Amino acid sequence: MKQFECGSLVPGCSWHTRADEEAEVVRRAVEHMRSAHGETIIRENMIENIKARISDKAQAA
Repeated sequence: MKQFECGSLVPGCSWHTRADEEAEVVRRAVEHMRSAHGETIIRENMIENIKARISDKAQAA
């Protein structure tokens, strides 16, 4: 399970997401950046910053 905490990129934001695939986490994070933070252009460095902050979370058994 992959996880992204928006607050690691945008201080003060408590939004987070989890998904099995990194690509889905990135897609959700980009959608969040557009809707919550008003980002109209998502540059490659933003994608790289999101990817760098994605962590692996062990699934509870």
